[in-house]
Amino acid sequence: MDKYLNKILAGDCIEVMRGIPDGSVDAVFADSPYNLQLGVKTLYRPEDQTAARAVRDSWDSFESPDEYDKFTRQWVAECKRILKPDGAFWTIGSYHNIFRIGAILQDLGFWILNDIVWVKTNPMPNFRGTRFTNAHETLIWATPTKTGKYTFNYETMKKLNGGKQMRSDWDINICLGEERIKDANGKSLHNTQKPLDLLRRVILATTKPGDIILDPFIGSGTTAAAAHELGRNFIGIEREESYVSAARERVANTQTIDLSDIEVTAPKRAEPRVAFTELIEAGLLYAGQTLVGPHGDRVMISHDGQLVHTLYGKASIHVMAARIQNCVSFNGWDYWSAEKRDGTLVPIDELRKYVRNVKRDMKQAA
Repeated sequence: MDKYLNKILAGDCIEVMRGIPDGSVDAVFADSPYNLQLGVKTLYRPEDQTAARAVRDSWDSFESPDEYDKFTRQWVAECKRILKPDGAFWTIGSYHNIFRIGAILQDLGFWILNDIVWVKTNPMPNFRGTRFTNAHETLIWATPTKTGKYTFNYETMKKLNGGKQMRSDWDINICLGEERIKDANGKSLHNTQKPLDLLRRVILATTKPGDIILDPFIGSGTTAAAAHELGRNFIGIEREESYVSAARERVANTQTIDLSDIEVTAPKRAEPRVAFTELIEAGLLYAGQTLVGPHGDRVMISHDGQLVHTLYGKASIHVMAARIQNCVSFNGWDYWSAEKRDGTLVPIDELRKYVRNVKRDMKQAA
């Protein structure tokens, strides 16, 4: 793997990938050709008729949908072979190609976990003025098998989202200004360069420090730069020489960043499980005690560890929280606080953390 690791490799992605060992990478991010097939070389803004460059590069041109599908199936199959069984597969596209890629992924046995809508907060307008402004692109997150124990850094995403669960719509600026890689004439080198913030989020969400991320269409090097910043390894492949040179220079000028305030390395699901009844057994809660919700909802703990409400009957901490809020499900650990005898409140999740730490210490001692 040394000849591939942390390098931008020049060549056809399918040919290069054939030399990479089976099950050797932790994640793939693929920004493949969109097959836009635009019929004109120059588009004009409807407001002032100034010219805007269309994507007419040879690498985005295919003779037919069948040819595009054949190419897609080949590179996706190689990615699946190279990915570890628990690896993360990401791809991005527009309405021109993302549905075709999604179908091929399912045909090849991938299990789709999420589709993410990248909402462009500063999108380019529809230059002809004949359609809605295309203000988003779609990412697909999948794993090679349905049973794969994939990485998802839930707590990190929650922290980046101000303490709230990260949603599947991401508001991120398109790549402009200083971030845009320029050619010798000062013009944008790559028409579809993706913003670093997009790749940072993908990498922080579904990989661990030291993981290997493959990008078979590295372009101007965004995936490699983000991986290097975040303490991951990368393999980049690109057939266009001008992009290869720019990507190598870009990575060489990229510095790693301190992640101590960003990444949460111990997700809750990896910690010892604690049942609500264990808090009662530990003497931290007791039958007859009142739990209070964030909106003043009051319930009583029954002798069997269930909660009793005058209107909503008897249920677990999770079901009761969902019933009160009229929703399908809710995490009761985040909802309830215990009322102490002096009238003060303590979140039951804090009590759970105490029991969890005791269980962890006992396990380590054993």
